[in-house]
Amino acid sequence: MDDVTAVPTPRSEAARSGRLSLAVALLCGALGAAVALLATRQQWSEGTATVAGGAFPLTAKGSDVTGVPAALAVVGLAALVAVFAVRRAGRLAVAALLTLSGAGTVAAALLGASDSGALDEKAAQASGDTSATVDALSHTAWPYVAAVGGVLLLLAGLLALRYGRLWPAMSGRYERGGTPRPRRKPVAVDPDRPEDLWKALDRGEDPTGA
Repeated sequence: MDDVTAVPTPRSEAARSGRLSLAVALLCGALGAAVALLATRQQWSEGTATVAGGAFPLTAKGSDVTGVPAALAVVGLAALVAVFAVRRAGRLAVAALLTLSGAGTVAAALLGASDSGALDEKAAQASGDTSATVDALSHTAWPYVAAVGGVLLLLAGLLALRYGRLWPAMSGRYERGGTPRPRRKPVAVDPDRPEDLWKALDRGEDPTGA
């Protein structure tokens, strides 16, 4: 007897692609937002300022350098959740917002990797000289970590743009194939039984059948 090999149908292939892309998008989006937010709270740069003839150490966190990556990470995370609350054109728009949030996070993080504005401002405050600038400036790897978080958000957005139409919506559990649910038939009431009359009234039915 010959073996029969099941051939996957286009619908089953689409469902499999939808499930896989959904899992990857959720993982990338959540992880990307978390990484970007964590990175902005870390030290991005350090240097010194000349104060009273000596070197005064200065440091700047990512949030001191720029608030854009953290803000866009929050926007991207909200967009990732909102993808499941909308359909069709709305889902496409939210997926585009998620993609732009990721791209913006990458751009802002890379620009902040070489920025000295935050430390220059701290140097001016420490020395009391508004024209003072930071000396011995160096940067850490955290801006690039934030950029990696942005890349993950960007990937989640691209997956949402490509496969979002295959993903379920939050209201899907209340529907069955888009067809209205059949109404239940009223339970027969025996007018000679008072308990049946009371139960019908509790259900909001007319026990007289009028």
